[in-house]
Amino acid sequence: MLDLKSNPLITRQDAVRAAVDMLKPLVPRLTPGKARLTVDGSGAYYAEDVAGMEGFSRALWALVPMLMGKCPEAEPFWQLWREGIANGVDPAHPEYWGDIGDYDQRMVEMAVMGTGLCFCPERFWAEFGPAQQNNLYRWLNQINLHVMPANNWRFFRILVNLGFLKTGRPVNEARLEEDLGLMESFYVGDGWYFDAPTKRDYYTLWGFHFYSLLYAAAMQTADPERCRRFVERARLIAPRFACWFDREGRALPYGRSLTYRFCQGSYWSAMAFAGVTAEGLDLGELKGFLLRNLRFWLRMPIFDWSGALTVGYGYPNLCAAEGYNAPGSPYWGLKTFFALALPKEHPFWQAEEKPYTPPAQFLDGQAHLLICRDEQNRQAVAYTAGNHAWEHMHEDEKYEKFAYSTQFAFSVTKEAASLSKGAFDSMLAVRRTGKDLWHGRSGCGSFAFTRDSVTFSWSPVVGVEIDTVIAPRGMWHVRKHVIRTAYEIEAAEGAFSVQKDWAGSRPCERIASRLEADESRAAAYGAYGSSAIFALRGYDQGEVIHTEPNTNLMYPRCVLPTLHARLLPGEHILICAVFTDAQSVCPKSLPPEVQRLAEEI
Repeated sequence: MLDLKSNPLITRQDAVRAAVDMLKPLVPRLTPGKARLTVDGSGAYYAEDVAGMEGFSRALWALVPMLMGKCPEAEPFWQLWREGIANGVDPAHPEYWGDIGDYDQRMVEMAVMGTGLCFCPERFWAEFGPAQQNNLYRWLNQINLHVMPANNWRFFRILVNLGFLKTGRPVNEARLEEDLGLMESFYVGDGWYFDAPTKRDYYTLWGFHFYSLLYAAAMQTADPERCRRFVERARLIAPRFACWFDREGRALPYGRSLTYRFCQGSYWSAMAFAGVTAEGLDLGELKGFLLRNLRFWLRMPIFDWSGALTVGYGYPNLCAAEGYNAPGSPYWGLKTFFALALPKEHPFWQAEEKPYTPPAQFLDGQAHLLICRDEQNRQAVAYTAGNHAWEHMHEDEKYEKFAYSTQFAFSVTKEAASLSKGAFDSMLAVRRTGKDLWHGRSGCGSFAFTRDSVTFSWSPVVGVEIDTVIAPRGMWHVRKHVIRTAYEIEAAEGAFSVQKDWAGSRPCERIASRLEADESRAAAYGAYGSSAIFALRGYDQGEVIHTEPNTNLMYPRCVLPTLHARLLPGEHILICAVFTDAQSVCPKSLPPEVQRLAEEI
């Protein structure tokens, strides 16, 4: 955890110190040949030697821009990593990274090396001898010889070929043109790229835009028209992506790969590096997004005892990890330090950091998100439908919750046999009365957005059909469900999970958070914010559920205000109102405007 008293993360030098603080714990983990990091604990779908290479390479996302920006603090690290690169690409060395195959994880890690060749060849290329250069070219050129997924991975090959171009090595022109064309085919408008039709998440920002802005910075003269398109799209998305952040620098916990954490700010860093600003966003505001997000993350308990990053989100937690999250994977977040390539005299670093408050309510139709915030921008809440991912752990929880909050994050299900282990926050879960597992939303039959509401049809289980309307008003929202069931079911409607505020160290001791529940509402509020759910029609009882530890992404121990209903075969209507606030206030009743909304919905 970064000490923000000794390093307030305001200046470029502060950012350099933060990068150094994250690189230092990796040095003792280097293998004898310096080509890998020793990895322990958890695993990924690829072998440990590849995971060790991954961790080694991802540290370069901080080192490369530090070398470009001539930061003297990078030199002792570069001496070690330069030796590791030389050994890793040498087929005769015991720590050789190996020959790759189709769809190989090592393709991902080649991207930063292509970036180094492209932007600082005087260090990343010229400091190697002729034999080492040949080894490096041969090893990286394997990416041109194997099959890659038809997704954002193609940018890794683009960067490698750019590195060859800048160092005078043979470029696979056919591959380069093929990959650039594929990347552009994923553009859908309003600044958004999607490499799968139902995944709308951070990969547009830390994948497509980050790499396309590097391309634009490198190829302005050689490929001006494409660079112009890349820059214009990056400008278009800036005010939209700004809506994902609150005033504390927290971004929406939403979608896959959240263990990359402060990679959320890498888009802002790439914008600064490429010299791109957007209408309504000046350099000071762009700088604010980058640094506030870093400050938030670096005061969170996301490091282990040695200072190394852990797999998780708000704390070390494997529950929500994907199969490709190895121990070194979180260091992909170091991409957010790319602005260190700019010297301290650059206008970006000289600009005064400024706050920025997006609109109180914004509909982004391309991303399928209706995003709201309070007047002080203390919290952003996104309402979604029509987003889905079918190949990742906890895909329903990551994309299909009714609402996502910067304050509370979301929870994942450990076991659907109980509500406490299911942790169904921001969701209506149902099960056949007295048996079966609980089921939430997993896909929509149809959906629609307006500037004031989200509607969707869904079926949590065979024999149960639901039409839902969600209408937000500030930090309130009203939910209406029309449910048609072929058999008797139980329904549980969750608000947001709230961190427990313990008065003591043992579970049997009093909880300082206020928990309230009766037949009309359920509420939890305290030092970490407040959430409440009000029964307006069709519910039987409120309850505050103590969810299973480590189900929530942000907080290891939470409580969840929940409403219950038991429904006989036939058609039923459930209506509730949900309140959320970043402060410890919690209303006892609905304000008039929310009451009217509930009557009109």
